[in-house]
Amino acid sequence: MHPKPTFAALVSAAALAVFGLSGCKESSAPPAQQAPQVGVVTLKSQPYTLTTELPGRTSAYRIAEVRPQVSGIIQKRLFTEGSDVKANQQLYQIDPATYRAAYKSAQAAQISASALADRYKLLVVDKAVSQQAFDEARASSLQAQAALEQAQINLRYTKVLAPISGRIGRSIVTEGALVNSGQADALATIQQLDPIYVDVTQSTKELLQLRRDLAEGRLSAAADGAAKVRLRLEDGSDYPLEGKLEFSDVSVDEGTGSVTLRAVFPNPDYHLLPGMFVHAELVAGVNQKAILVPQQGVTRTPQGEAMSMVVNEKNVVEARPLKAERTAGNNWLVISGLNEGDRVITEGLQFVQPGVEVNVKPAGNLSANQAESQTETR
Repeated sequence: MHPKPTFAALVSAAALAVFGLSGCKESSAPPAQQAPQVGVVTLKSQPYTLTTELPGRTSAYRIAEVRPQVSGIIQKRLFTEGSDVKANQQLYQIDPATYRAAYKSAQAAQISASALADRYKLLVVDKAVSQQAFDEARASSLQAQAALEQAQINLRYTKVLAPISGRIGRSIVTEGALVNSGQADALATIQQLDPIYVDVTQSTKELLQLRRDLAEGRLSAAADGAAKVRLRLEDGSDYPLEGKLEFSDVSVDEGTGSVTLRAVFPNPDYHLLPGMFVHAELVAGVNQKAILVPQQGVTRTPQGEAMSMVVNEKNVVEARPLKAERTAGNNWLVISGLNEGDRVITEGLQFVQPGVEVNVKPAGNLSANQAESQTETR
């Protein structure tokens, strides 16, 4: 026979069973969830030079149309089309025969009139001729002198000279062509290409905003860089030489609501030709306390508004709406919503939402340029 268990033994066994079940329940409970880890960048304010990129076209520094000043037959063309010419270089020769004859005739008439005036000058002293006859002889002499000078000018104009130095285009006439003084068509066109102008347009809205920022102290005028301009050519390459801003137009184009800005560039190798489409980068001013935020740290709401996730001093995530003015390389230039010292999340955004406590580490998804523009994260 087996001995019956005592009451104390039964109570002890029941207690052990209860404690065993309790222990099983405690061991099956899930562990506490850990705070997500995010990479942040700590913002700092820094001077930033604002540049404005504007479309424009090149135009010649000077343009001169070559026109005949006397009529006649073209005997010779003395230049090569597309070549460089110097000021006062002869370009064409007009047949000078008739003008040479006219000059000799005027020269003879001037000699005769001058001799008569000189003779009357002596005779009028002795009252041999009247004062009126002497005055008429002297006037005739002056008229003959003027006619001689005019004939000399016409003879000189048979040599058609270059009015300026530059590159000459194609000739619209050849030897044997008849040209006329005051004709509508130019014989050729000379363009000075070194230096060369670049004309760009800027909207009045941008111009007014720039002036307002300067007046209210958000921007300071750039010193020597204010007049500097850089060019990007139509194929995407950068023009190696730097230009300077010459002037801003004093009137607004009613059709486009823009003003014209003109810059001048050195062009020694004639890489820039008139009519080329270019993009000009102008220095607008310097923001002494600019906030640059990596593009990885700026997102958009469903309404299209910019925002950033910021970690506050308690390591809790906050959603911060902001206003981003423009891109600056791989960063956004933020003009409101973020301040120096803010810790912006750039890594791990998919794991957080506002109000969540997080663990912070330095961001590892920034480029070298982005990292250089920020202080070390903390």
